[in-house]
Amino acid sequence: MSQARDTECPECSGRLNAEGTETVCGRCGLVVDEYRIDHGPEWRSFADDETSPERTGAPLTHSRHDRGLSTDIGRSTRVKGRKRRRLSRMRTQHQRARISTKRERNQVYAFTEIRRLVGALSLPRHVRESACSLFRTAQEADLLRGRSLEGFASAVVYATCRVCSVSRTVEEVVDAAKASEEEHRAAYRALNRDLDVATGPIHPAEYVPRYASELDVDESVRRAAEDHARRLRESGDAAGRNPSGVAAACLYTAAREAGADLTQQAAADVAGVTPVTVRNTYTLLTE
Repeated sequence: MSQARDTECPECSGRLNAEGTETVCGRCGLVVDEYRIDHGPEWRSFADDETSPERTGAPLTHSRHDRGLSTDIGRSTRVKGRKRRRLSRMRTQHQRARISTKRERNQVYAFTEIRRLVGALSLPRHVRESACSLFRTAQEADLLRGRSLEGFASAVVYATCRVCSVSRTVEEVVDAAKASEEEHRAAYRALNRDLDVATGPIHPAEYVPRYASELDVDESVRRAAEDHARRLRESGDAAGRNPSGVAAACLYTAAREAGADLTQQAAADVAGVTPVTVRNTYTLLTE
């Protein structure tokens, strides 16, 4: 029935005829369709037509030095002998030609380290893309001279987390990075000084869900801790305090109010601060 309706004119039920790019009724002359554009995906593949029919490939990305526009010489088990060795040599030369300058070589190494850091810290994709874009900007501003590539990789990841309000501390980033804390801080200072990155303080409430999950506290305790963190931020009492420590203190306060078993030492350990930091903010909350 649907095919019959598609071949009939909606006005006079006459037969439709395709003429060039138009579909016209042969009885009344009504133009039913005036163009033939397929809005679906393009199904063409040079590798595997059955399991991977997409033709367009992966989208552009800032996490590759060539933004993902390069091509690769594939491998096949059906090629044998001299032709296989020739393709292997071509593949080697092709890989060398993709990275022709020291600048690109540094980008490849740094972007690989950034992707590793993002994976180790369980960060979202937009953080990875923004961090690679920030590294490219720092390289164009000639900030890498005399500084560690690993340090800049960790610095751009941490700076992007600050800009995007993703809760990661300096200690967490440095522990996962190949750079030392001194290399990280030197690169981060250069970013702030020369690029003026808008890295505002992270809201303490951003740390609460992750710390609550690690401490295995109830959902009601987590919600109460987030309320405490927002109240401290709105009142201005959280200014000048470590947001990670504030979050730990809010969780400890909420756990005490709910009668849950949570010590100051456990809350401090999960946030990477001292029990004194937790106790000071707890005293502020209970006053």
